[in-house]
Amino acid sequence: MTDTKEKNNTGRFEDSLVSGLAREVLKEQRRNRRWGIFFKLIFAMYIAIFFGVYAFENFSLSSFGDRKHTALIEISGVISADTEANADFIVTGLRKAYEDKNTEGIILRINSPGGSPVQAGYVNDEIKRLRIKYPKIPLYAVITDICASGGYYIAVAADKIYANRASIVGSIGVVMSGFGFVDAIEKLGIERRLLHSGEHKALMDPFEPLDFYEEAHMQKLLDKIHQQFISVVKDGRGDILIKDEMLFSGLVWSGEESINLGLVDALASTSEVARDIIGAEYIVNYTKRENYFDRVAKQMSTVIFRNFNHTFLYQ
Repeated sequence: MTDTKEKNNTGRFEDSLVSGLAREVLKEQRRNRRWGIFFKLIFAMYIAIFFGVYAFENFSLSSFGDRKHTALIEISGVISADTEANADFIVTGLRKAYEDKNTEGIILRINSPGGSPVQAGYVNDEIKRLRIKYPKIPLYAVITDICASGGYYIAVAADKIYANRASIVGSIGVVMSGFGFVDAIEKLGIERRLLHSGEHKALMDPFEPLDFYEEAHMQKLLDKIHQQFISVVKDGRGDILIKDEMLFSGLVWSGEESINLGLVDALASTSEVARDIIGAEYIVNYTKRENYFDRVAKQMSTVIFRNFNHTFLYQ
């Protein structure tokens, strides 16, 4: 009798345990389904926002009716492939501005200390091409705080350049800087280990004494790029520039001084140029900005690239 009761109790316990486990499994499955639905909704929301932002940007730049306007493209900060002041962004804004049938004129508002000569060169070349394609649409550069080096490289492609009297203008030159740690590494007792293939692959290594052949080679390279810069400035400004080689020495001047030097045409703000020179006071900003999705995509591509190339590093 006792054995029978024990067996019944054991059976009930096992049934209870199995039922309990089954209920927990069902709960976990429901929980997983809910989370799955939640993440799918979040993903769908992100996609909807992405296309919504994209549609709004395109709608906002193409839905001004027949209202004539001045197109504005801003170049702010260091000009570089990995900043918002990169050639792709600037050129995209320029093309949209020129293609809009209601654009009366275009203003490049520049506030940049310079940057990549390659990026600036891309923009300069594209401005020249667009000005030939759309000869009836004038393009002016307006300098705010600073327009130096690569910033000025872009500005000289405009029909005219305007500035504030206190703007900083110029810096027509090329620079390469670095440090030398030869004595420091010896005093600290650090052994330098560097493997390379190619006699000059470790060019300008800061932990090795300066090689005079490499120094001469790099100086020749900088001089060549400097001459390219000078040619672009002379081509853009023509006979307006005074004949003084100090213009190309890397010095900077105020906007007021720059008028007499031929670096700037006159003093004026963005609104003044739009109202008094272009004749279209209403301004539409065509500046392309990096949105949240652009940043996420860039970060994801960077992570993937680093993981893919973790074995080899080419400099």
